[in-house]
Formats: sequence, structure tokens, C-alpha cells
Amino acid sequence: MSVLALAGWISVVFLALGAFGALYRVIRGPAVLDRAIAVDVMLIVFSSGLVVWMALNDSTYFITIVVVASLIGFISSTILARFTVEGANANQSEPEPKQTPTGGDI
Repeated sequence: MSVLALAGWISVVFLALGAFGALYRVIRGPAVLDRAIAVDVMLIVFSSGLVVWMALNDSTYFITIVVVASLIGFISSTILARFTVEGANANQSEPEPKQTPTGGDI
């Protein structure tokens, strides 16, 4: 077994652990944002797994799939971040006026 093959199989094990962790977060995530980020992580793990497979088999069959998946992940993360920031700003309410100890407004 060559060093590249050993490194590839070690990478596959760590990618599988990452995929299971992301799948757990998709199922148990307390918020929709946690689930969305976990789906993005699963897309990255999938792309990385294809790259490792291509390195182990000395091929470039799936390079277009990796590039398209990377673009989809980048665009979806950017859109998610934009709507998260806009939603946080839109949900803020006006601060209540401060009152003096005697009950009047400052």
C-alpha cells in the first residue's frame, strides 16, 4: 500500500465522521440555520470525497461535479448569510425609552 493510498483511506474515514456529524446536526439541529449549515457541510464532504476518490483512482471523471457542487455551496452560503443578516436587522424592535426613578421619560 502506497503512502497516497493510506492517506486517502484515512481521509475517507475522517470525511465519513464529518458526514455523520453533519447528518446528526441536520436531524437534531435546534434551529433552521444549524440545519442549513449542516447541509452545506455535507455538500463539502461529498465534494471532498469525490476528490479523494479521484486521487486514489488517478482519474478526473468527476471534476465538473466537484466544481458545480462547490459553486452551489458558495452561492447558497452567501445567500443564507445575506438573508440571516437582513432578518436579524429586520426583527430588531425599537428600544424602549429610559425612565427616571420618578417615572418620567429622559
